[in-house]
Amino acid sequence: MNPQSSTNQIASRSDIHSLRIAIVACTIFLGAFLLFQVQPIMGKYILPWFGGSPGVWTTCMLVFQLLLFGGYAYAHILSSLFGLRAQASIHAVLLMAAACTLPIAPDTSWKPTGDESPSLSIILLLLAKVGAPYFMLSSTGPLLQSWLGQSRCIEQPYRLYSLSNLGSLLALLSFPFLVEPNLSSYKQSFLWSASFILYAILCGATSCLVSRSERRVADGVSAKAAPHSNSRTLLPIQAGWFVLAAIASVLLLATTNQVCMDTAVVPFLWVLPLAIYLVTFILAFEHERWYQRRPYIMLACISFIALFAMKGLHFEVELWIEVAAYFSGLFFSCMVCHGELYQRRPAHHELTRFYITIAAGGAFGGILVGIIAPNLFHTFLEWQIGLLSVVAVFAWTYLDESQSWKSRFTLPMRLAMVTSAIFVTAITVSWSSHRPGTLQETRNFFGILSVVETTDPQTHEPIRNLVHGRIVHGSQFLKSELNTTPTTYYSHNSGVGRLLLSMTTTGRKIGVVGLGAGTIATYGRPGDKFRFYEINPDVIDLANRYFQYLPRCTAQVDTLVGDARLLLEREPDQDFDCLVLDAFSGDAIPVHLLTSEAIDTYRRHLNDRGALAIHISNLYFDLRPIVAGLAHRAGMELVVIENKGMTDNEQDSTWAILTRDPTVTDTLSPIAKKQNPKNQSRLVVWTDDCSNLMEVLR
Repeated sequence: MNPQSSTNQIASRSDIHSLRIAIVACTIFLGAFLLFQVQPIMGKYILPWFGGSPGVWTTCMLVFQLLLFGGYAYAHILSSLFGLRAQASIHAVLLMAAACTLPIAPDTSWKPTGDESPSLSIILLLLAKVGAPYFMLSSTGPLLQSWLGQSRCIEQPYRLYSLSNLGSLLALLSFPFLVEPNLSSYKQSFLWSASFILYAILCGATSCLVSRSERRVADGVSAKAAPHSNSRTLLPIQAGWFVLAAIASVLLLATTNQVCMDTAVVPFLWVLPLAIYLVTFILAFEHERWYQRRPYIMLACISFIALFAMKGLHFEVELWIEVAAYFSGLFFSCMVCHGELYQRRPAHHELTRFYITIAAGGAFGGILVGIIAPNLFHTFLEWQIGLLSVVAVFAWTYLDESQSWKSRFTLPMRLAMVTSAIFVTAITVSWSSHRPGTLQETRNFFGILSVVETTDPQTHEPIRNLVHGRIVHGSQFLKSELNTTPTTYYSHNSGVGRLLLSMTTTGRKIGVVGLGAGTIATYGRPGDKFRFYEINPDVIDLANRYFQYLPRCTAQVDTLVGDARLLLEREPDQDFDCLVLDAFSGDAIPVHLLTSEAIDTYRRHLNDRGALAIHISNLYFDLRPIVAGLAHRAGMELVVIENKGMTDNEQDSTWAILTRDPTVTDTLSPIAKKQNPKNQSRLVVWTDDCSNLMEVLR
């Protein structure tokens, strides 16, 4: 044979091999990118329909984790029972079937009516609209890595798992900074659907290249037929994989819940912990050099101690320091879990079994946090349980057969682990008990509500508060001469108080979005009609049982359960004299209540002299550009009233008053500067199809 010809053949085979690897890598990267890009896309669609609660994201994560497990199980079964050619054919058919379910955008028929289970509705919606494509995408990583291993195209297929997680991370980070600000929801769903078609084509090309690369393997004689290494110990090893993945998943979801409910319910904080979780996967699976057991355990223990100092001992720190402590603990703990997973990885012929076990553990963690914990606990105890579990993992990782217990546990390590275990236990005990003065605590899909009785620090009078996370949603003095006095954000000096007091006509019709403790009902007079819209049924129950605002109101009071905008869209014109939007004083912003379409609905329900009062007090978002944009688009007058809470029973508040009747704003102008929306330095107009919270982030 001609040596030159032989050299050319070798070079040609090398080029084909490199091309094959490049196509597989691109397919895995694109599949992972689409897998995690669709999560915020769908979340943005459905979050407004279900009240903007963190429970929406937790339920979405549960569905995606279950679908991920299903995809991994499919990859394992396919690679175990069929040869490469059969696998490629079956996968191609299922990809075409999934493509037939596109596009992914849900239509308005999926909007809830108000009386169904939010969790069940979200699950059914996601399964119907994105279930099939997500299922196929989730199988990409393990299946294609298995194909490479079976065809002997690559020696270390696990490194492609790191590439997969890199694609997932870029998808998450690109959404809030590039995709959401520049593309409408419709365009996002259209481009995602088109990209899925491209992915399907790449996947088909990959199957053709890999199945032809090794005929002996493709005909069924493959590496998967090799005997299992250490088969007698496979079951306990698999149990270890499952436990490590489950604990990391619990920590991810529980930390997200804990930060949102205890620090800030900001949607950006939903993406950040998931990004941290993916970074630990990337580092752990890229190479062994990124994971050193002892430093990560030490740093995790330090994070736990810092968290106890801040939360258990009530040290006051800046918000960013508190969030950093939560997320550093998550990072170091997940780094230990995922680093140990990589160190315990099997040979490539057990690759799909390894991934399906990881997915099963992740799904189990999602079920614990998303389904079991809300029905079992009245508080967010799953976070503390996750911390205790990861401390147990720290101890377990040091029980190695090759070295003695004493040699593995150095004195600093023993001190750090014992101290962190004590602190985590203290956190669990202290946070599992009710705070002093708690009369009742309830938990449902929308979060945790507490009724707390305490003493007002200024008046020294007994007072009862309705608390959701860190936000007080209403207070009432218990003394009979004071318990009809409007408090907090609704005092006589507040914007809504001044507006309602200025309406001297009889027989007023007042609509209120957000009940709280029912404080606004104190402004009711005989002949008035108050209509409250409240999405959380527990709020209605607690307001009637523990507060006297509603029972003592002399006006006619009606309370409707459900999302206010959906209810208002279905109702006939209410002819309101005033419609109060009080859904923004917390940290979660129901964006769908502040869009152009929403303002059209509100205007339909107002009479000619009617006014729209929007409570825009918020720690994290500046809503002035939004209300100015709404007023400008709707051709309405705008007055912004700030109250500094000078008296004992009121808090700082900012209210925006919008109306088509200039006499209403003229009445309020002595105590508030009348503003022309056109002259505002910045106008932000949101629509149902295009909105971006980063525009108004403080």
